[in-house]
Amino acid sequence: MTSFEDATGRAVDRLGPTRLRAIADGIQAGSSLTALCSADSMSGYTDTVRAIILAQDGLPDQVAAAYLRGAADGYERSEKAERIEAVWSGPSSHSVPVRSTAQALVELVSEATGELLLMTYSAKPHPPVINALTAARARGVAVAVVVETLQGAGGAIAGTEPAAAFRHVPGIELWHWPPGARSESGAKMHAKIAVADRRALLVSSANLTHSGVDTNIEAGVLVRGGHAPRRAAEHVTHLIAAGVLARLHGREQ
Repeated sequence: MTSFEDATGRAVDRLGPTRLRAIADGIQAGSSLTALCSADSMSGYTDTVRAIILAQDGLPDQVAAAYLRGAADGYERSEKAERIEAVWSGPSSHSVPVRSTAQALVELVSEATGELLLMTYSAKPHPPVINALTAARARGVAVAVVVETLQGAGGAIAGTEPAAAFRHVPGIELWHWPPGARSESGAKMHAKIAVADRRALLVSSANLTHSGVDTNIEAGVLVRGGHAPRRAAEHVTHLIAAGVLARLHGREQ
């Protein structure tokens, strides 16, 4: 059964659990190979189905279908399970391989399909991040960025407004924490997070600058699955709804 296990593993990775269940239904119903292969127009679908049927090699249809459904269920459960990974900026270590902040951030932005939220204290244009954000907007992802302002930083940030880093990304929403809404005059908008589709969350000490994501020694965690990504996005949404965060207008963008 090893070859069937291998074919099933490759199939769920390529096609996902929903399509794998549909294949299982077709096999159990006694559908012909032609009918199974023509059931979906996804690229690579036909070859993947053929590989499954070839690997079945006498395995009863009822057993094969049950195995495919079990693999689909296991895949979905693993996708929902919380996975936490450390990410680092700065010097790498050959003896202890780690994910880089830049790589993790660009990957998170690039995988978003519907909603993307970023928060940063300071920001400077960093081409890999800006390019990933631009591509996200081009595929219809709603992008919201919460930034600190020069006024809010109280002189701790020099140069142009952090919001200016995103001036060439079309259609993003920019938000800030108005100084007048802060309980104490020295309070800062110091969060650095990124949330994709409420399913993946990056929390880091790194600002969205070249030094932050690449050259400084910064540390963070990338969380996939579980409740943390959704809760983080819901918290920011609540801050917006409550008027704690406001749309950023009339600043250098």
